[in-house]
Amino acid sequence: MANDPRNPAVPGRVPQPVRKDGAGGPDFGPRDVLRDLQNPDMLVPPATDAGLLPNMRFSFSDTHMQLNEGGWSREITVRDLPIATTLAGVNMSLVPGGVRELHWHQQAEWAYMIWGGARITSVDAQGRNFIADVEKGELWYFPAGLPHSIQALEAGCEFLLVFDDGTFSDLNTLSISDWFAHTPRDVLAANFGVPAEAFDGLPDGQVYIFEDRVPGPLPAEAVESPYGAVPLSFKHKLLAQPPLRTPGGSVRIADSSNFPAARTIAAALVEIEPGAMRELHWHPNDDEWQYYLSGQGRMTVFGGNGIARTYDVRAGDVGYVPFAMGHYVQNTGSETLWFLEMFRSDRFADVSLNQWMALTPRDLVQANLNASPELLDSLRKVKWPVVKYP
Repeated sequence: MANDPRNPAVPGRVPQPVRKDGAGGPDFGPRDVLRDLQNPDMLVPPATDAGLLPNMRFSFSDTHMQLNEGGWSREITVRDLPIATTLAGVNMSLVPGGVRELHWHQQAEWAYMIWGGARITSVDAQGRNFIADVEKGELWYFPAGLPHSIQALEAGCEFLLVFDDGTFSDLNTLSISDWFAHTPRDVLAANFGVPAEAFDGLPDGQVYIFEDRVPGPLPAEAVESPYGAVPLSFKHKLLAQPPLRTPGGSVRIADSSNFPAARTIAAALVEIEPGAMRELHWHPNDDEWQYYLSGQGRMTVFGGNGIARTYDVRAGDVGYVPFAMGHYVQNTGSETLWFLEMFRSDRFADVSLNQWMALTPRDLVQANLNASPELLDSLRKVKWPVVKYP
């Protein structure tokens, strides 16, 4: 097979499930070659992979696209990624002036603006309101049960929404248009003190997303509440906050310590340069839900009892790591890898394998691993979330 294009030794070949140690054999099809090219570590797993772990990666490109006049949305929930029980995500885009209608959820909503900008509004149970413009790299958070809206500014926008319940669906929220459509007209008339005919133009069901004019300047459209504004801002400038920089990248953390309104979702924005990696670590407080913003990489999840599985990830993917399972994320491409780590928690927390070993008596670590002096001398007492060595 030396001259066969299916031979893994031939440059430009169709990739084959054959590892360098000789394990595996050729697959002549039928097969999805483009899929295999995107998932080299799933087609040819590292020899260290063993046992079975559930799927922990799903792409928004494989989801249903909900199209409306004014924008689109798609979501990843437990229906698509059954392991992801703690959080669910929605990717949404609005055209200039497009509106995600007045609505509320039984779950808290956390959001990251990917590009463009939007005006967000909300009111709390005391009648205190919140109106703000959110730009690229900024967050918002609406506590469960509070009504809110999102409207794109002049450039349009795209954003990620994350909800603190893996079973959530954005198509099953509580919307103002849907409630009006399913309330008797005489009841509406009695509630608002106007004739029933005042409701003749109501939509006959949930509007969800619709197109409207681009909102004017914020000062001109602000509404003053007699009860004042909400005491804790629902907006946070994540990308503008100073990062923790280490060789190979950076990390910005947003949780209730610096974004007090965000009481049920904590997050980190991670930057990994080519050749670098998010170090070997785990999270002691909750499962991790990931969203990949750019670049490509791979992640191995260690589940204990000799079980580990490697997943390839790229922009638009959602990854997931169950509580306390060890993992890393390595940049395998030529551009910077950016991704979000999110947790159903009020605080971000991680345990560094390197730091743990460095803060444990040296002789104990050596005896446990038969560790070389070179390894022991390399350990760091200061945590580096992202690492890169020459």
